Amino acid sequence: MNISLSSLIHHRKTINHFTVSCNTNSSPLRFCSAWGSKCAVAGKKKDDIAFIHGCRRWGINTRRALNRLPTTCNSKLSDDEKGILKRKKAEDRMRNMFLEVYHSVLKPELLDDPSFEWTSDSSQWVQQMLDYNVPRGKLMRGLSVIDIYMILKEGEMLSVDELFDSSIVGWCIEWLQAALLVEDDIMDNSHTRRGQACWFRVTKVGKIAVNNGIILFNHISRILKKHFKKKPFRVDLLDLFNEVAFQTASGQMLDLISTTGEEKDLSNYSLHHYRRIALYKTGYYTFYLPVACALLMVGEDLEKHVNVKDVLLDIGIYFQVVDDYLDCFGDPEKTGKTGTDIEDFKCSWLIVKALERANEEQKKILYANPNDVAKVKDVYNDINLQGVFAAYESESYEKLERRVEAHPSKAVQAIWERYVKGISNYKQWL
Repeated sequence: MNISLSSLIHHRKTINHFTVSCNTNSSPLRFCSAWGSKCAVAGKKKDDIAFIHGCRRWGINTRRALNRLPTTCNSKLSDDEKGILKRKKAEDRMRNMFLEVYHSVLKPELLDDPSFEWTSDSSQWVQQMLDYNVPRGKLMRGLSVIDIYMILKEGEMLSVDELFDSSIVGWCIEWLQAALLVEDDIMDNSHTRRGQACWFRVTKVGKIAVNNGIILFNHISRILKKHFKKKPFRVDLLDLFNEVAFQTASGQMLDLISTTGEEKDLSNYSLHHYRRIALYKTGYYTFYLPVACALLMVGEDLEKHVNVKDVLLDIGIYFQVVDDYLDCFGDPEKTGKTGTDIEDFKCSWLIVKALERANEEQKKILYANPNDVAKVKDVYNDINLQGVFAAYESESYEKLERRVEAHPSKAVQAIWERYVKGISNYKQWL
């Protein structure tokens, strides 16, 4: 299979819809079509009709899923602005559809899993735990699976079943994300996540969150078994999720063992050590996993796409550096979490670069007070670490952008378009 087509950026500018076929209608149904056009059926727009067919097929609550957006564009907007608005509406519609797969399909199935004898208390607890942790984020990892799957189909019409299957796999990644974050917050003793208290800090939860993280991870295999039992890629998907979960947990272990012990020794903190943590803790499950899932679903051998993995993991390291910066300098009201990297003695990009640039007197302050937020930030400000980061971020972004644009894989370009262009505008979170 050849995935070396024209760049995704060009693709996004020239194609403003994708099509799906549905057994209830022999003609293609435009899911994200020209938003201004009307359909003769009851005055509804073509994309709404397609959406209704899909919802009925999957048993999804159509009324809640539609969540109609404004149907007309302001005539004073430029053509470019109208195009942006149309794409935004299409993305919002896809997100709403994706959320309904969670609310109307996956959550009810898991709460009725025949392998466990449910009580009203256990059912209510799991439902609350799922709603609190799984669908709360930006959902970028899960939605990326749909984007990339469409691209790998090379312009073919997506059937409703294919769109549904890619949504299911996307939710498996969101489930993995939820499991990892529940456990990570406990280990880091964090306070907030996604603009709300960490799950283990919710009243009556506490240490039960450890068990809940395990349940969340085990849900992935339950979902894959339920929906892909007869699919040829099911075993490979399960192996992939287990492998990435192991890599991510190992990266978390590297992070944790760097911070344990009564003596806080910064001498082991190096850029090489930092890159290993970022690679395993973030790179694999955030950037490689969505692409690898889509590749498996179209029958590809992952061993033939090592070059795809390499560039995605480098994007992951860039992502982690920006995340470290926001942990220290970001506005918690905007980022949705309170940064604790300094208090927790984390091997972050900031402390590594500070050690490289600090003079002897400044190093003494850092070594003597490694988790004193005020003193560490004073050193950061004295050596203009924010300026150092800005230069690094700009240079790294430009290098990665050139590399991505020259890369033959449109899947790589899809990840860049969905993730990194938003990340690079990090100042919105300061």
